[in-house]
Amino acid sequence: MNCVILQPSYIPWRGYFDQIRRADLFVFYDDVQYDKHGWRNRNQVKTAQGKQWLTIPVHSAGVTGGVPIKEIKIDWSKPWAKSHWKALSFAYTKAPFFDHYKAILEQFYDRRDEFLADFTIDFTVALAREIGFCQVRFLRSSEIPGIDGQKTDRLIQILKHVGAQHYISGPSAKDYLEEEKFAEAEITLEYMTYEYPEYKQLYPPYDPHVSILDLMFMIGPECLNFISPSTASPEI
Repeated sequence: MNCVILQPSYIPWRGYFDQIRRADLFVFYDDVQYDKHGWRNRNQVKTAQGKQWLTIPVHSAGVTGGVPIKEIKIDWSKPWAKSHWKALSFAYTKAPFFDHYKAILEQFYDRRDEFLADFTIDFTVALAREIGFCQVRFLRSSEIPGIDGQKTDRLIQILKHVGAQHYISGPSAKDYLEEEKFAEAEITLEYMTYEYPEYKQLYPPYDPHVSILDLMFMIGPECLNFISPSTASPEI
């Protein structure tokens, strides 16, 4: 069984969904420390004026002291959902498939989740299903009992618990994963190679690193072909 373990993020980029595509089981790593300047609560979209950050505000008390992602609460004193939907609508109303996905997005921006992870995880799963990843199973790491330890040891505990034989990781993890421990656990390790075909964007120049919504709005139901390119080759 192929497994991916990644922290939940807000409307992630194409590479995140490629990892979902490759997984039999995708584990949202929601019980590790929240990183204030990461992608847990923000992402970028393309606009006529350049890239724009969309950031979900969280309560400041939740970003200190090693608080896990699953405990971070959304700050609803700010009308961020309305602002994000307005920004997306303004930026992509002329995109070929904006109307195709409009209803599913409106559904999420009408929600009022207390916890950030509840919103971002459900949103990501919904987008993955919409793209066509219907066979992938999803799980939160916080739902797995008895997991402790740090870094590689913790990942291997999760992989053993779910019965995974193959772990798919982002390439940046090469800097800290203890690869020999995967071999000892008889779990093969693969690093992603992010190589994707270009597609037409509303606002040149081309930028491959924006949210998955850009690809969906521009390509529509065929976007799966731009997430699983034949040119991509894993490093094992």
